[in-house]
Amino acid sequence: MRPVKNLALDTTEMIGSFEQVYMDICINQNEAIPGVTTHEEFSEIRMLSSLACLTPYSDCNQSPRNMYQCQMGKQTMGTPCHAYKYRADNKLYRIQTPQSPMVRPGMHDHYDVDNYPMGTNAVVAVISYTAYILTNAVVAVISYTGYDMEDAMILNKSAFDRGFAHGSIYKSELIDLRKKAQDKYRTVLVFGSKAGDKRTEGKLDPDGLPPIGTYLQDGDVYYSFYNLQTGEYRVERYRKSEPSYVDHIKIIGNDTGTGDMEKVCIVLRIVRNPIVGDKFSSRHGQKGIYIIFNPHGYPSRMTIGMMIESMAGKSAASHGHCYDATPFKYTEDQPPIDYMGKMLNAAGYNYYGTERLYSGVDGRELEADIFIGIVYYQRLRHMVSDKFQVRTTGPIDQVTHQPVKGRKRGGGIRFGEMERDALISHGSAFLLQDRLLNCSDSSLAHVCKKCGSILSPYMDRPPSANAAVSAEQERKWSCSICKQTNSIELIKVPYVFKYLVAELAAINIKVNLDIQAF
Repeated sequence: MRPVKNLALDTTEMIGSFEQVYMDICINQNEAIPGVTTHEEFSEIRMLSSLACLTPYSDCNQSPRNMYQCQMGKQTMGTPCHAYKYRADNKLYRIQTPQSPMVRPGMHDHYDVDNYPMGTNAVVAVISYTAYILTNAVVAVISYTGYDMEDAMILNKSAFDRGFAHGSIYKSELIDLRKKAQDKYRTVLVFGSKAGDKRTEGKLDPDGLPPIGTYLQDGDVYYSFYNLQTGEYRVERYRKSEPSYVDHIKIIGNDTGTGDMEKVCIVLRIVRNPIVGDKFSSRHGQKGIYIIFNPHGYPSRMTIGMMIESMAGKSAASHGHCYDATPFKYTEDQPPIDYMGKMLNAAGYNYYGTERLYSGVDGRELEADIFIGIVYYQRLRHMVSDKFQVRTTGPIDQVTHQPVKGRKRGGGIRFGEMERDALISHGSAFLLQDRLLNCSDSSLAHVCKKCGSILSPYMDRPPSANAAVSAEQERKWSCSICKQTNSIELIKVPYVFKYLVAELAAINIKVNLDIQAF
């Protein structure tokens, strides 16, 4: 339900989303048609959602970009809550150094978003050359060295060293010793450490749990526990590939607070500072990877609101106050760029927001006017540490002997039909064989050259149990159909091909191979 103004009765009326489809609602009196228009919005931005209201100058952007921002606004690391020390979320993202935007819509203060900031101010330079991002990230829009092609960006290392966009992930792990007990009704397991145990000395507290702030790596001592009946003592180790810190530990007991310590919740803090491949986004749906902004992203995306925000942010930082970026406040007769340009002139900058930069490679001044301003950037929770997948060797499927799929299982990346066609079109036959045979399910098979069967060859039985070891080396392969031993050849085929031949034989279809000597 939301309020609108009933023009006939001059009163406030609450309408629903299904009801408004059959109403004629105007934005303001200039759009009202007598006898047709029934209701009027109280404000131009009332038609926008609570998330869309947070996009500055959204009326200057292409509409799909505003929709993209509504999705990416929900994917920021940001500040989801203030009571994270007392919570046990399965996974919680948090940025360490958030900032308040200097260019903000009016609803930003109405919703009190400053208490839950979503990103940091970035100085952006827009040119076809190198860009530098400072802590209030200055974004240079340029193309330089090829490292900012497409949506890639370049980040100033000094800004990173000072903490730009540093973040953390909090993961909760519930450890219930009652589930480890073989007999849930009699066996009692409790946390505790053994005095004098060199494995846990200096690594675990007397309660068998790691101290707060402990740095854990794969294979480190995690916790220990006792069996109260048998006195058996056991130490568990940390089995995660990504290192983490013990942020806090919660002991979970019964309602009365009595009983043995059998259940705890350990909250781990994983440091996630920006690395190459992490995703950033402005509030205009301009997503990119790790921050110098390429100017070729403007013409096709048509996010003019980002250019206005860049000038407004630069002016706001110069004069020391925030600007209102509520949409529909400016008109074509009074454009925001004109106002921001005059404010930049008053602060001693160029009217158009351009500056001169020096190359960080050779120190020469760039022969171009570079558009530089301050844009509020969001760090998204899409990080390369969660998405990269690499495999040399690993588990294979028991049936097909091909690599299993799945990043968590250590599987491989699917080489599908389109990838196969791409290699065929390039004529790279050896690479095709390498991907689909050598690095997949290569196997050896015996084939009868005479009848072409891959299923009929078999190895002769050993002469006797007391025969010498050398007798096994003399055992020969024979064909059960042709009854010959000199027609058997050893070839390399995919293992899944042998599986296919066996499946076809089960439905009475025989596969004959034509073996030719090379």
